[in-house]
Amino acid sequence: MAASPYATTQYNSEQFVESCGAILFNLSDSQNKKVCLVYYRAGDEWLLAKGRRNCGESRHEAALREVREETGYKARLYPVTMRTRAPPMDEQGHMPDKPRTYQDLTEPFMVTIRQLGGHNANDIKMIWWYIAVLEEVGIECDGGEKEFMPKFFPLEQAKKMLSFQNDAAVLEQAIHLVDAC
Repeated sequence: MAASPYATTQYNSEQFVESCGAILFNLSDSQNKKVCLVYYRAGDEWLLAKGRRNCGESRHEAALREVREETGYKARLYPVTMRTRAPPMDEQGHMPDKPRTYQDLTEPFMVTIRQLGGHNANDIKMIWWYIAVLEEVGIECDGGEKEFMPKFFPLEQAKKMLSFQNDAAVLEQAIHLVDAC
């Protein structure tokens, strides 16, 4: 049996966890776009809403649930134009594996892979990122989880508020995709 010509790492189900998150935008005022960050009280950190995917739950359902739980806001996925290596839904025959531009996608726009360390240095967390908007503008949030405090910020301020550079890179890409629409 031949080895794959590609560098490959495999993880069994005990070695990885999937998380999903969404960058929640308020686009009701196109001249004053805002994004929701969550303040995690215990860590004194500003973060993007995300959390673990439950068994049997789709990734996009997990992303929207986590936004609701951590921010208290109902959201929906926001379609954007983006490049992806995924083939179109109506793929006919073989398509080369290369990036293509598609309009109105609500697919993950980024994935983050973190090495978790701990007792097994090979454990990882995969975070699938989506873009979302408020389902209803002007509706107050219903609280969300008590360890988080949601707050909307203008886009440039939000980039500076985030506690971690990796989150800022995710937000930067989300802003780019939303601004291109």
